[in-house]
Amino acid sequence: MKCGLELFLLTLCCISWVKADTEEECHEFTDLNIHNSIVGTGLEVQLLLYTRENADCAGNLNKENSSAFNYLNVTKKTIFIIHGYRPTGSPPVWLKEIVQKLLSIEDANIILVDWNRGATTVLYHVAAGKSKKVAQILKNLIDYMLMNGASLDSIYMIGVSLGAHISGFVGKMYNGAIGRITGLDPAGPLYNGNSPEERLHHTDAQFVDVIHSDIDALGYRESLGHIDFYPNGGIDQPGCPQTILSGSEYFKCDHQRSVFLYLSSIHGSCNIETFPCTSYKDYSIGKCTNCNEFLPLKCPTLGFYADKWKDHLVAKNPPGTKAFFATATRKPFCIFHYYLDFLTWSSKTRRGYINIKLMSEDGNITESNLSQDVATFEQYNEETLLAKFDEDFDKISRVFVTFTTGSVIGPKYKLRVLRMRLRPFTNPDRPTLCRYDFVLLENIETEFYPVPCQPSNM
Repeated sequence: MKCGLELFLLTLCCISWVKADTEEECHEFTDLNIHNSIVGTGLEVQLLLYTRENADCAGNLNKENSSAFNYLNVTKKTIFIIHGYRPTGSPPVWLKEIVQKLLSIEDANIILVDWNRGATTVLYHVAAGKSKKVAQILKNLIDYMLMNGASLDSIYMIGVSLGAHISGFVGKMYNGAIGRITGLDPAGPLYNGNSPEERLHHTDAQFVDVIHSDIDALGYRESLGHIDFYPNGGIDQPGCPQTILSGSEYFKCDHQRSVFLYLSSIHGSCNIETFPCTSYKDYSIGKCTNCNEFLPLKCPTLGFYADKWKDHLVAKNPPGTKAFFATATRKPFCIFHYYLDFLTWSSKTRRGYINIKLMSEDGNITESNLSQDVATFEQYNEETLLAKFDEDFDKISRVFVTFTTGSVIGPKYKLRVLRMRLRPFTNPDRPTLCRYDFVLLENIETEFYPVPCQPSNM
């Protein structure tokens, strides 16, 4: 064991500075500033270990004689958390939360890979160029762990942005034998279009899941894993600034959303359900809510528990599943889905959009964020839309519906509805509600009390 540790530390010294740790000490993530970014930083790596025994006091695994090795139990799962590019040098805001949440649900080794000295620079390509060196340092530690009884099956890497590709480089060194990699909006610049050898790929681990939240800017656009999740289509996350006047948040909010979605999945108040589909557009109009291929499981859940679907996803040939879903603007980000069926009577075809609000018994209101294409309403033909709400009510007291063609000029139209049906999808055990024989006047909100659907119309 001593020989393996000495080999690990000796290799590490070639890249990062190591000093003796002769006394008990709590180690912190490196905190730098814009000055460090401008002048640049050489690569130094801290491997900060947290366990349930030292949840509030990180040990440093790359310090000789470190007491951290007393806490490292290689027979347990080991979760590596790897950050990405740090243009200002400040620590990521989510570090403490992800460590504490993971420890709260699993008795594991949590290793925070602090390569802030190296990732902090105004030159993104310089930071990206150090990613393979960071991967080599991680391999040295994993080799040491394997020599002392660890299993590659128990290695789980969570990589953010550049950290996702670093995770992939580590996985390639073990021919894809490590247990799992989760990529949180893997970096796009300098990686888009690269060969699988130069980026994260589904062959880098036994199971690779990826969340893409900023594919039109900082993130990687194409699929990379056994399953790739695209919240809100992978662009323009709800609640994020839409103009550059918002400052740095405009650039990083969409990119960071992948991390906060993952955090919410660990033990939020709801599970974020996703829908395998060919496109976000098809999901939005309700074409992809059938998840029969995953029976007896339901549709895949985003984040920490995505590996419950591992066997189904890895067995697919060719591998690679894209899953789309919408989110709310705030934590825990969950959306609740309803089918909205319209059976219309109007003799002339009407094309337009539907807005719907639901009111609970205590007066709270939630509004759908319907993002479907224009719907076509034809006589005696049922049109089904997918309505998505930020909240889910046990009992719905009132419903508000508005029909519009989207035109600000020209005549106003009417839509004669023989039956409107509201079918819960997220919680299918709840009653299906109906409203019969009413008229929607364009741009006029219609309010009514829903009733249980008649048996013949269920």
